[in-house]
Amino acid sequence: MKDESLSMSNAMKIKVRKNSRRVTRTLNNFSITKTNLPGIVNADLKAYQKFVWEAYECSSFPTLQDEAWRRTDIRGLQTDKFVFVHDSREGQLPERFLEPIISGGEPAGQLILGAVDKVCTLDSRLKSKGVIFSDLQTVEKEKPDLLRKLLGQIITGNEDKFTALAAAMADDGVLLYVPKNTVIDRPFQSLYWGAGEDNAFINHLIIWVEEGSQVTMMHESASPNYGADSQIFHDGIVEIYVGRNARLNFIELQSWGDNVWSFSREKARVMADGHLEWIFGGMGTHLTKNFSDIDLVEPGASGRMSGFYFTSGNQHLDHDTQQNHLAENTTSDLLYKGALMDESRSVWQGMIYVAPGAIGTDGYQANRNLILSNQARADSIPGLEILADDVRCTHGATVGNIEEDELFYLYSRGIPKEEAEQLLVMGFFAPIMDRIPFEGVKSRFKDAIRQKMDSR
Repeated sequence: MKDESLSMSNAMKIKVRKNSRRVTRTLNNFSITKTNLPGIVNADLKAYQKFVWEAYECSSFPTLQDEAWRRTDIRGLQTDKFVFVHDSREGQLPERFLEPIISGGEPAGQLILGAVDKVCTLDSRLKSKGVIFSDLQTVEKEKPDLLRKLLGQIITGNEDKFTALAAAMADDGVLLYVPKNTVIDRPFQSLYWGAGEDNAFINHLIIWVEEGSQVTMMHESASPNYGADSQIFHDGIVEIYVGRNARLNFIELQSWGDNVWSFSREKARVMADGHLEWIFGGMGTHLTKNFSDIDLVEPGASGRMSGFYFTSGNQHLDHDTQQNHLAENTTSDLLYKGALMDESRSVWQGMIYVAPGAIGTDGYQANRNLILSNQARADSIPGLEILADDVRCTHGATVGNIEEDELFYLYSRGIPKEEAEQLLVMGFFAPIMDRIPFEGVKSRFKDAIRQKMDSR
């Protein structure tokens, strides 16, 4: 993978055709300056912030001419209207977000950011073993040397303008650090709550699992629904490290409101014989652009990526995934499934990359889409780049409708149309549900499916 070059332009200019005339539209810069950056005391952290802020200032917004962005039009983003908040406490947090979503008693740790009452808990026995589970502001004050050691190691921060902005502005976020040979049975649970019209929310999530450790982490991003004329901006980074012989189960739920424009870059690095189980579920936002990469950097590393999305209205979800096999005998398995209603659109672009010398690679990727409306659209673009011999890499993509024969079969058994369609949609998502070992997460997805279909 190669870094994107930085341009000195501060605005994006795009020519569009309207009434047979050439019109130039400009996406303005955000209404922020260097003085809006979070205050940092540690010199090394301040140097990193300076580096990524300069990358933000020097780079331009992505355009429809950029390959990764040519199916996602962001010109409707009201960049100059957003207020960047460092400590939002607007909107009442629904009770359901306070309940453990993964069964097994109380979580090992719980962290809620952005709500009226901040929540941060960690089992004292785990704390005594060196486990850290806290918000980034606290870590920056109490353990700045550790934070600088981890920050920016997986994602450099200058990949594009949105990533650079997130790296420079984020003081909201979560760090989960699990020291060597620590096996934790109970899950960690965190929630980022973003409320307030025309607000901009920036967050940074770091999960660092050292050699021989095992842990489960569930993170959810959510907000209330506001009017269609308003916008909320979200920009985020997720950095994941899985050490040698370590195992991480990471469940990521996106429950943003329908007026949120969300941009995120997420990347994992898996070392020798480590394994990452990465489950993503996306139901909300007006527009999503997400990059999710996994680097398998040492022999025996493996990762499985499972994605679930269900769109309605005029939602636009764009997922860009990359499975990078950088060493011998590594394994990756990706399955993303989505259903689309109304005039919504999904884009999935996937790539399996096999580096020179990465023999014994076993890579798989598939994207399946179910179209529930004549106006909905799904673009599915798998890809392979193989630079080594003795590998096994396969990919596939499908876009289709509900089979009339299947509906007729259910009708003939006296099942009403709405219930029959819901059963078929549930069946379509069953392979994703089977990959999820947590009943609470399955129930959340199933409830979301029912709510979407009942709202038609």
